[in-house]
Amino acid sequence: MAKINKLLIANRGEIALRIIRSAREMGISTVAVYSEADRNALHVRAADEAVCIGPAASSASYLKGEVIIEEAKKLGVEAIHPGYGFLSENADFARQVTESGLIFVGPSPEAIEVMGSKLAAKAAVSKYDIPLVPGTDKAIEDPAEAKKIAAETGYPILIKASAGGGGKGMRIVQAEEELEEQMQRAVSEAVSAFGDGAVFIEKFITSPRHIEIQVLGDTQGNIVHLFERECSIQRRHQKVIEEAPSYILTPEVRQAMGEAAVGVAKACNYYGAGTVEFIVDDELNFYFLEMNTRLQVEHPVTELITGVDLVKEQLMIAMGNPLSFKQEDLSINGHSLEVRVYAEDPTNNFLPDIGKLQTYQRPQGPGVRVDDGFEQGMDIPIHYDPMIAKLIVHGKDRREAIDRMIRAIEEYRITGIETTLSFCKFVLKHDAFVSGKFNTKFVDQHFKPEYLDEPPSEDVLELAAALAARAWRKKNEMAGGKAPDQATTGRASAWKLRGR
Repeated sequence: MAKINKLLIANRGEIALRIIRSAREMGISTVAVYSEADRNALHVRAADEAVCIGPAASSASYLKGEVIIEEAKKLGVEAIHPGYGFLSENADFARQVTESGLIFVGPSPEAIEVMGSKLAAKAAVSKYDIPLVPGTDKAIEDPAEAKKIAAETGYPILIKASAGGGGKGMRIVQAEEELEEQMQRAVSEAVSAFGDGAVFIEKFITSPRHIEIQVLGDTQGNIVHLFERECSIQRRHQKVIEEAPSYILTPEVRQAMGEAAVGVAKACNYYGAGTVEFIVDDELNFYFLEMNTRLQVEHPVTELITGVDLVKEQLMIAMGNPLSFKQEDLSINGHSLEVRVYAEDPTNNFLPDIGKLQTYQRPQGPGVRVDDGFEQGMDIPIHYDPMIAKLIVHGKDRREAIDRMIRAIEEYRITGIETTLSFCKFVLKHDAFVSGKFNTKFVDQHFKPEYLDEPPSEDVLELAAALAARAWRKKNEMAGGKAPDQATTGRASAWKLRGR
């Protein structure tokens, strides 16, 4: 078995910090890489060593695999952890790392390649009796053939990019007359985003839930699942709120989905941490969607309900150790929620908002965890994903977790930019979410920007009255008049009301 004494983290922000902390607990020294824009970032300060790898643009820094490998070899690093995003699902990078004599903390390049293509993934898992959404098992280029298949499948259908993700290269088609135009758009977007114009057709599930299963596998062939995460609250096909476990799954469906996820992992001889994503309809029928061959953004909710440190497990697997537990050793403890705190304006179609964090105060208290990469006074860079932090809570049950999250959101103090915190609080208090009767269409069905225009609180009204009285007093004093009393303002000051 190999030993990792020194680890390079080929990432930035909160996930780099997350990996550094687990590595430090294992006695592994760490190297951070950073762009010129991240020179003063928290992950740079937290690591034992740090090296600049290029300008601000990710294409000139965090995506420069050959530069990262070169620096790793110079610094005597044994392993590279890619985090998520950037190079984490790049099979060529994984192969270059291993060919250079270093350990890639993740699955094999072959597994990444198979699961990186939705069509190849479908072909691989078809041998394991895993439910698949009705549709094609190969790329479609001819609109006439596409129309024939769509007629057999039944409208609405979904045209999807084989190499896609994040909603790119995806088009919903409601009727035959729309198909050709939407197919051309999907192909064009797929080429632009992924350099691969292959698209295929699936039956469109009209009220889907997005539920995923966390898996872990070792190099000895042992694979387990760590239950599910509910990820249906999304905007622009990207997750905003996740929870574990799902409120709607029965024990029988949970077991079946877990076994199917293990089958998907076996289909590509998977090792390391991965996530198998499913679409679930309103009758709890589930269908394989894709596999993400990396650590997920939302992994903390799984950690909190299972007590398993997924980063430590990744590192142990990378060193050749077998899993330290079996499937029967795992159980669900309580309930966990995560909200992604994006620098976005939910009242303006969730457009990114950049600026300085004039105020940044994290919530605290029982069952509250914040994974972030910022502190007060820092600027939100325009070059990267707009996520500021992940706010995670754990409670004895779902009701306590929801109440705890609402409390934590109310304690979170961020000024200088707009964030998604107000939207997340709106979701958590909505009857559809509380009852569990929601799907990926929550934003379309239940949200309008004006719903976030709450009336001012009593504290705000008191403060406004006090400020108005002070301004009136100063104006009168300058004019030689009297200051107002409670009778003239109709309201005592906030300090008097509190007995101060």
